Amino acid sequence: MAKKLKKIPRFASEAAERKFWETHDSTLYVDWSKARRVRFTKLKPSTTAISIRLPTDLLEQIKNSANRKDVPYQSLIKMWLAEKMGQIRTGR
Repeated sequence: MAKKLKKIPRFASEAAERKFWETHDSTLYVDWSKARRVRFTKLKPSTTAISIRLPTDLLEQIKNSANRKDVPYQSLIKMWLAEKMGQIRTGR
């Protein structure tokens, strides 16, 4: 016998939905065995290009660090910025 699924509530905002799913098990609301993979080919990246001037030696140091970690240097910069913002948000 198939399990009776709960009805997914309507959410006032994306933030409210995010908070809901942080504390609820989706398997009580969705039959994942019927899920299908999809591709959203027309989605635009949610990023913004910026220009930042860095001293040449600093950029070379960043590129060297990125090479050692085997990641693109721009990705490494994004990771470092995200880590720092996380520290700031948590007060560390």
